[in-house]
This record gives sequence, structure tokens and C-alpha cells, in this order.
Amino acid sequence: MSSCRLCLLWTSVLIGTTVLLTGCLSNYDAAVGRLSPAEQAEFSLYRQVMTGAQTRAYLAKASAAERTAYLNELGLAQRFQRLDPQDREAVRSGAPRVGMSADALRLVWGDPAETAGDARHYARWQYLGSSLGRSAHYHPWDSANRVEVYLAHNQVLGWMDVLPIGDHGGECQGQGC
Repeated sequence: MSSCRLCLLWTSVLIGTTVLLTGCLSNYDAAVGRLSPAEQAEFSLYRQVMTGAQTRAYLAKASAAERTAYLNELGLAQRFQRLDPQDREAVRSGAPRVGMSADALRLVWGDPAETAGDARHYARWQYLGSSLGRSAHYHPWDSANRVEVYLAHNQVLGWMDVLPIGDHGGECQGQGC
């Protein structure tokens, strides 16, 4: 009897959490949809580096002027303006490019899931998901695939998608791969 109650309790918690999260996503989409096209484009420049709290605060602002002032307060607008023109264009397009700065890459894809090394010298950053088909609105980071980005002297040298091979989800590490 008590295990049945426990099962019912956990089922209720799971359903409630699902409903809550679904509501949050639709609220987010609705809030972004209320922005003008120009504001949506501006938001897409910064959304990868904004925390959840910063995103909620930005979307809760009553006017475009307040939202722009908030981006300035966070230093994000200045961060974008410090990029060279080619990097700003890459961030606007949502696609990385060889030679872009490490900061521009963060604006495009956000913070990496893992890092090794120091981008000022030589580093490898790993992002979850695939680089294929990414755009400013693409976000389903998939933990099975990853992208390894190689950087030196704060610039992107290149990247490579690493896909799992076989049913075991591991990488091919031997001959005949």
C-alpha cells in the first residue's frame, strides 16, 4: 500500500514538472515572439552567453529601450562591438568561421561543455551536439555527438564533428574504422 502511494507521489511530481517545464518553454517562446524582428535579431546575438536569469530579466523588460540598456549594463553590447567586423558578421549569421576570435565563438555557440588548454596559447573546446545544421535558433545539444574546436592565440583554427560509431556509443579507436 505504501509503495503504491510512493509511486503515485512520484508520478504526480513527474507530471507536474513536465507541465511546469512545458509552460516555461511556451512562455519563453511567447516572450521572444512579442519582440520586434529587430529585437529578436539583437537577442539572438547575446542569448548564447546570457544566463537563464539574465534572459528572463531581459524578456521581462517593458520596452526595447529598457532591453537595450540592460544589454549595455551587462556589458554584452560592448563585448559584441569590440569584435572585428568579420567576427560580428559571423555572430550575426550564427555560424563560426576559421580565424574568428574565441569570444566570438562563445557568442555563436555559447560556453563549451569541456575545455582543455588555454585559448591564448592552444586549446581544445568541446561542444555537445553537431555543427551540422546549426543556426542562430538551433539549440538541441545532443550528448551523443560532439564538436571539437581547436584554438590558438585566441583564434579558431578549425573544428571537427565527432560522432559515435556503433551501438555502444563509443568512438572508433582502432584500425579499420
